[in-house]
Amino acid sequence: MNTSEEHPPHKDSEESVGELVKQASEQISQLMRQELRLAQAEMQQKGKRFGLGGGLFGGAGVVGFVALQALAATAIVALDLIWPLWGSALTVTAVLLVAAGVLAAVGRKQVARATPPTPEQAIAGVKADVAEIKERAHR
Repeated sequence: MNTSEEHPPHKDSEESVGELVKQASEQISQLMRQELRLAQAEMQQKGKRFGLGGGLFGGAGVVGFVALQALAATAIVALDLIWPLWGSALTVTAVLLVAAGVLAAVGRKQVARATPPTPEQAIAGVKADVAEIKERAHR
């Protein structure tokens, strides 16, 4: 007997395996593109928060500098003039320092929300996808 007659080649099964491999490859490529888009969106969001926090820190620095100038003016006025004028200047200085403190606190919170500067959701998604692919490959 001829061995080729006993076990004829299964063209249909070879084509279906090839088609499955092709589909899996296309799906993996599509999945990776989606994950990269997610990572890009996440990094843009974190960049905006970091920029906002940095701007608020900058604002706190400017207001703090103005407060120091006001404090110096207050000291001069306090030594040279009577109580009501320096009392007013001291009040303005205190308000500026409070404003600087609030800006610094809000800026710090924004910077903290932007760190770490990695696309955490996208990385978690890729890890889950790889685990799923490995699990299905072992079946």
